[in-house]
Amino acid sequence: MASSLVTSSQPNRPPRPNLAFRRLRGQRSPAEFAAAIRRAALEIGEQVSCDARYIGRVEAGEIRCPNYAYERVFLHMFPGRSLTDLGFAPRSAVRGRRARDTEDAPPTCTPNPANATSESSGACEPYETQNPYDPYHPHDTYEESDVLRRAFMTGGGATVAAASLGPVGLALDAAAAQRPVRRAGASDAGALEEAVRRIRLLDDRHGADGLYRRAAAPLRAAYALLDAGTTRQTTADRLYSGAGELAISVGWLAHDSGRFDDARSHYAEALATARMTEDPGLEAHAFCNTAFLARDAGRPREAVRAAQAAQRVARPVGSARLMSLLALREAGGWAGLADRVGCEQALARAQALFDRGPSDDDPEWMSFYGEAELEGLEAQCWSTLGDWPRAARHARRAAELQDPHFSRNIALYTAELADDLARGGRPDEAAVAGMRVLDLLEEVQSSRIQTMLAATARVLSPHRRASGVSAFLERHASSPRMV
Repeated sequence: MASSLVTSSQPNRPPRPNLAFRRLRGQRSPAEFAAAIRRAALEIGEQVSCDARYIGRVEAGEIRCPNYAYERVFLHMFPGRSLTDLGFAPRSAVRGRRARDTEDAPPTCTPNPANATSESSGACEPYETQNPYDPYHPHDTYEESDVLRRAFMTGGGATVAAASLGPVGLALDAAAAQRPVRRAGASDAGALEEAVRRIRLLDDRHGADGLYRRAAAPLRAAYALLDAGTTRQTTADRLYSGAGELAISVGWLAHDSGRFDDARSHYAEALATARMTEDPGLEAHAFCNTAFLARDAGRPREAVRAAQAAQRVARPVGSARLMSLLALREAGGWAGLADRVGCEQALARAQALFDRGPSDDDPEWMSFYGEAELEGLEAQCWSTLGDWPRAARHARRAAELQDPHFSRNIALYTAELADDLARGGRPDEAAVAGMRVLDLLEEVQSSRIQTMLAATARVLSPHRRASGVSAFLERHASSPRMV
C-alpha cells in the first residue's frame, strides 16, 4: 500500500543504520532474535510475523518506526525503554503530520523497485515505513503494481462498477492493463465504497459461499488503487477507509464460508490499514470481526481480548450501537469460556447501549445491527452456555424480527432455533424449523448454516419416530452440499 501525497524537499540519502537495535540483538543471529520477538508477542497476546529479513531491515534503518503491534512487543521485551531508546525515529516525524495537512500538495515520488526483494515481490509491509530517504513520505510505490493499478483505474467509477464481478465491481481485465495510469480521484473512492455496499447487500440476501471466490480481485484492485496515489488528502482518506472496509467484507465472506485462515489474514490487513491511517472506526470494525472469528474458531479468550480492544478504540466514534455490538462480541467470548457471569454482564451492557437508540455517529457498515441481530447473538451466547430453552426463545424472536428481504439472516436464526430445540428435547419443533431452513437454502449459500443444520440432523437422528423428524432427515440427506 502506498500513498503519494506530499512533496519532499529532503535530498536522497541512504538510511541510517539502527545501531541501538543491533546492540540489543547481541550474539544472537537475526533468526534467533526474530524467534525471541515472536515468543514475546505471544506473551502479551500479539501476533507478529517477524523473521530474519525483518530484523535486517530494522538494523539497516529501512524501518524507521515499527507498527503498533511491534511497538508493544518491543516495549514488553525491553521495559523502561522508549522507541527512541531502541533506535527508532518518533512516529510523528515518520508520519509527517504537518505535511499531510496540506490538501493539494502535488506528488513527486517515483517508483523504487530496488527496494523490492524476491521474498516480498515488491509489496509493502502493511504499516511499516518503507522509504528510508524521506521522513514525510512513509511509503514508496512499486512497478509490480502497475498492471493492477491500470486495471482498476481505467475508466473511473463507471468502469469499476460494471466490471466482471457484476454488481460487485472492481475487477481486473487484460485490456485495462494496457491503458495509461492516472491518479485516483473522488469517483474512484465512490466506486470503492459502492463495491463494499454491494458485497454486503449480496451477502445479506444470498450468503457468502457464492461471493468469496469472486471478491478477491476487487480487493487486490482496491489496494492497487492506493498505490496509484492521489493529490487530495480527503480522497486518500476515503480510499484507505474503503480498502479497509472491503478487506473486512471479503474477510467476512471467507469467515462465513468456513475459510478461517483466509478471514484472519483479511481482518489483519484491515487492522493494519486502520492503524496506519489512525482510523478508530475502521480499527474497531476490524477488531469486532476478529473477535467474532476467534469465537467461531474456538479461541474464546482471544475473542474477549479483541472485543475489549475494539471497545477501547471505538469510544471516540461516539456510537452507542457500535459499543452495544462490541459488548455482544465480548459476551460471546465469555460464553465460550463458560463464564456465565461475565457473559451476563456483557449482555446487559449490550442491551443498555442498544436501548439508547441509533445516532448519526453509527457507522454505515452497522446497518445489519438491529433488534433481530441483537436477539440472534444473545441466542448464540445462551446456546454456548447450554441454556437451550433461553437460546431457543431468543433465536425464535430473531427470526421473527428479521427483515424478510435478508434471507441469509433468517436462515441463520432459524438454523440456530432448530439446533436449540433439538438439543433442548423438542425434536418435532426442531424438525419444523429445519425444514424452513432447507427451504431458504435454495436461495442462500452459506457453509456456516449448512454446518449448523448438519449438526442438528445428527442430534435428531436418534429421534426419527418423532413427528416430522424422519421427513426432515431424509430431505436433509438428499440436499446438495456446497463444495
